[in-house]
Amino acid sequence: MLLEVIATNLADAIAAERSGAHRIELVTGMLEGGLTPSIGLIEEVIRSVTIPVNVMVRPHSLSFVYGAEDLRTMRADIRAIRGTGAAGIVVGALTEDRKIDTALLRVLIAEAEHLDVTFHRAFDETEDQFEALGELAAFPQISRVLTSGGQPSALRAMGRIRSLVEATEGTRLRILAGAGLTVEALPDFLRQTGAPEVHFGSAVREDGHGLRPIVPERIASIRSIFEELEREG
Repeated sequence: MLLEVIATNLADAIAAERSGAHRIELVTGMLEGGLTPSIGLIEEVIRSVTIPVNVMVRPHSLSFVYGAEDLRTMRADIRAIRGTGAAGIVVGALTEDRKIDTALLRVLIAEAEHLDVTFHRAFDETEDQFEALGELAAFPQISRVLTSGGQPSALRAMGRIRSLVEATEGTRLRILAGAGLTVEALPDFLRQTGAPEVHFGSAVREDGHGLRPIVPERIASIRSIFEELEREG
């Protein structure tokens, strides 16, 4: 099991690593669902932590449908991120009819070159998640899909997430479950879904608020839950 924690600044990233996070998703605009952070922040985080850092590539929060101008911006951001030593990028793109924009995605992934790629929660807005999963599995560079199972909270979609986990068996894809998870509900969630990776943002912060500092004890509690479940087998 693997824990990814959202970081929005350098202090977040350092606290996440020290507390036991396995990977960082680096964003700005967390309350907008995450936007591309500044190149200065990316560089400082990469210098300051040793765990993998995956960087959000999302030029605006208007929608997940992108035009030619957006594509130019995203390609430029990916080129800059590629030079920082980041482990990967987090991207997503849809067509007007709520399908994966495979043409645009192909261009972004080519720009990413060696970087690891996560497809973000644009996935939750697709018309058919299983069709979308099959399309994403065709891209060797995409290693995971961040999803709440199409619900505002992953806790309300445990059956769907279990089905998505099962659908990725035999592929390179892993399901990264996130949105609405809590430390208290995590043991049952993991038992019910079999999700191999989980994604935490607000729930590991003071007062459960996305703009507050990370609480190290909450991340440590998640790691303890992992250890307990692994002992259970």
